[in-house]
Amino acid sequence: MEIIRNLHSYLAYIVLAVLVIAVINAFLGWMGKKDFTMHKDLRISLFALILSHIQLLIGLVLYLVSANGLKAIQALGMSGLNAPARLLAVEHPFINIIALALITIGWSRHKKFMESDKKFKTISIFYGLGLLLILSRIPWGQWLG
Repeated sequence: MEIIRNLHSYLAYIVLAVLVIAVINAFLGWMGKKDFTMHKDLRISLFALILSHIQLLIGLVLYLVSANGLKAIQALGMSGLNAPARLLAVEHPFINIIALALITIGWSRHKKFMESDKKFKTISIFYGLGLLLILSRIPWGQWLG
């Protein structure tokens, strides 16, 4: 289980970096009225999508086997969780699932547009919202400590 926890923690740095790059790239493309290219823009967005989903899957496995996840809720009940335990057992997984749903919606919606500015705008907004949600529920105390 320690391997899964470490993988989830270290992969998070890569996922966040790629998501930031994808959001900045899309925002600059949107504001700069650039052409959406398959070689660069599509690959950056797709790479962010794939890595985010891999991170989610690893996180779900960790949630199911960790004492801080589902087992904590089963043992203590919702009212027995203190704030840090509630963050790990409820808020972090729930908000990150919503964030991944937004990122996935952004990916799916951008494919429906032919215009580059609409593609960039869609990715900027949905990936950006997903990134903000992810950043809002990172257990910073444990992650940086």
